[in-house]
Amino acid sequence: MKRELLVFGCVGVSAMLAHFVIVSLWLVPLGLPPLAANVAAFLLAFQISYWGHRRLTFQAHHVPHRQSLPRFFGVASLSFGLNEALYFVLLRFTALDYRSALLLVLVLVAVFTFALSKLWAFAGKHPA
Repeated sequence: MKRELLVFGCVGVSAMLAHFVIVSLWLVPLGLPPLAANVAAFLLAFQISYWGHRRLTFQAHHVPHRQSLPRFFGVASLSFGLNEALYFVLLRFTALDYRSALLLVLVLVAVFTFALSKLWAFAGKHPA
């Protein structure tokens, strides 16, 4: 469990940094609104997350992609929905800069993502 948390953190930080850079240094400066940029960044960062967690964090080589990919996409999508809702609230109702708000949201949602990923997305067969 200790190793999983450490590796989850490394993979998560890699995906989070990619997400953050895509939004703040690429898409928003090109004129895309922050919420729309967040969606595009999620889809790109998902690739880092899925492959990193599958191969490194949970070492789920025994779990077929046809099972783990849709499950993890479901977890990631649910997490992203929470991410987008919290991001909207912070952008709309606080004076936080969009970058600070995004970092705060990404860290808060990570705990939720770890639990669902470990217990369901990359777990073996569904119990009967």
